[in-house]
Amino acid sequence: MIRKVFISMAILFGALTTVLADDDKPVTIDQLPTKAKSFITEYFSNEKVALAKEEKDFWNSTFEVIFVNGNKLEFDNKGNWTEVNCKYSSVPEKIVPSAIMSYIKKNYPDCKVLTIEIEKNRTEVKLSNRVEVTFNKNNEVIDIDMD
Repeated sequence: MIRKVFISMAILFGALTTVLADDDKPVTIDQLPTKAKSFITEYFSNEKVALAKEEKDFWNSTFEVIFVNGNKLEFDNKGNWTEVNCKYSSVPEKIVPSAIMSYIKKNYPDCKVLTIEIEKNRTEVKLSNRVEVTFNKNNEVIDIDMD
């Protein structure tokens, strides 16, 4: 009997987790965290927003903003940017940490930064020549992937 109750509870928890895990909803720019709104105003004020959404998982929320020109921004629940993807232009240089930008200018002088993504202990940069460079938390190169 206890085993059946335990199995039933596990199934119920699993189903509840699945239902709550992928809850996306459209939001307005005004509903984004203050830091995200400031970031958009500072670096992307001339772009028209096609879609902004909040993505909720079981424990957290993240935000995604997609512009009409295809550029995309992702933010954590506090409004810190986690990814800037500029498919048809380039990431504003002021966003890229100076040590990373110096490395790119020195080693790939003719390339633009198309995407920058910050994860826990690393930053990944995709360049216009299809090279992906990964940096550690000290902005030192730890991997280069040539597509």
